Amino acid sequence: MLKRRDEQATIQIDPTFAYYTGRSPHSVAAELAAAGYSAVRYFVTDETRVQTALVHALREHGLDVWAMVLGNGAYSSSHLPPDWRSWQMELLKPVNDGYIRLSPFHPAYTAWKKTALARLAREHPFTGIEVAECYFPEWNGLYTGVYGDIGPQAQAAFRAWGGGSLPEFRRSGSAHYYKKDLERYARWIECRVDAVNRFVNELFNGAGGVREARGDIRIATWSVAVDAGSRAALDVRELQGMDAVTMIRLVRPDAHVLQTHWPDWMRARLPADYARRYEAFAAPIREAFPSLALGIQTDIGSLRRMRRSSAWLDRFAAESHKLGYRFWTAYEYSIGRWMYEEPPMPVQAIRLAADRLRIQFSKRIDADSARDAVYAVVTGAPAPRSGEAFGGEAEPPAGRSVLGRRIGKPSTAKRTLTPLGLDVDGQLLELRAAGLPEGPFELELSGIRDTPGSWLLKGMAANKLPAGCRIPVDGCPDWS
Repeated sequence: MLKRRDEQATIQIDPTFAYYTGRSPHSVAAELAAAGYSAVRYFVTDETRVQTALVHALREHGLDVWAMVLGNGAYSSSHLPPDWRSWQMELLKPVNDGYIRLSPFHPAYTAWKKTALARLAREHPFTGIEVAECYFPEWNGLYTGVYGDIGPQAQAAFRAWGGGSLPEFRRSGSAHYYKKDLERYARWIECRVDAVNRFVNELFNGAGGVREARGDIRIATWSVAVDAGSRAALDVRELQGMDAVTMIRLVRPDAHVLQTHWPDWMRARLPADYARRYEAFAAPIREAFPSLALGIQTDIGSLRRMRRSSAWLDRFAAESHKLGYRFWTAYEYSIGRWMYEEPPMPVQAIRLAADRLRIQFSKRIDADSARDAVYAVVTGAPAPRSGEAFGGEAEPPAGRSVLGRRIGKPSTAKRTLTPLGLDVDGQLLELRAAGLPEGPFELELSGIRDTPGSWLLKGMAANKLPAGCRIPVDGCPDWS
């Protein structure tokens, strides 16, 4: 039995991660569909390099596919035009952290990004496009120096806004110091909010933008939320130029996503119900746009210390539902704690021919271990009772939990199989063997491992399929 599809459950993937390489698009799509997700949010880090075959495969498996791009920069300049350096933000303090911060104040950057997204919409079968992280840097940036943009384009925009010269952020003795010249600083805050909103609106609704390129495509806007006291929403607006309500009013998206901000997702002991403390961000959106699909995003494993378990994600999903979110998503499918701690379990076995089976596992499996594994046919075993396929639970849990199979049930006859052929594609194992029963039987498997070499965090031990794990196989259909 595959996991029941949850219309609220969506997942982010970065296809450049090793977990998705060296396997077919079909296997990736089948794994995500079997996990019960209704949609995939494909993280496009380079608009010129999209795996169209993967998008097609995901769609063929019944999944909606959103292209998620970053609005305020890029991790590489390889796909940017020669003059990209002039688009960079100027910060109070130079930062060399591997991320290229690009300014929404710059008209050339806006034009280039709009063209890139319109091309994504035209050339690939995405069901939606969304722009995340359009904000200015950074939370607490006025104290850390990671604050901007204060470069030439920002200065010109503020003058055009009617603000004159920028507030002074370095010299506290200046008459224009932002803590002294409060009127100037207030105008600057509004100018930054306006810049973010206009940037996002131009990408989607401007001439030659996404909606003009493909009228049927859905769009989503993103903003950040953080658990930082009663002023958190005002602080995000002040420090990062994010005002979700005014953005939504201008852009008119089909959905909006509240992204968990880094001060929260980096917490090792973040409670699974932390979204309760985001109501200062969510409530104004619901009040202003009651019919808008509002979702929430979390991070499940970007750092070793804060990897989230399947149980944590189940609780997060349940809490999101109770709070009224229409969907949730998580970054990123392959980096949650379950990947490092739970064994690969068979979730489905299909007959391809009288002598061929395809077994699908809950996660990617190691090909060498599959070749060395022990396979046995079990006949005469009692059929699984209701709930046994999920380890005694009548239904699979919500969110992303690994599916189990019955282990070690009594049988009347068991014989070992000698495979004549074996092929592994991601989590899919095709097995050819002589003497498979024509009627239904159970296949017992032992010794199959997962793939630590494909994980984000290295140096972790492999997980092995429990001994005596079985999965039911239907009898032969009429092949004629």
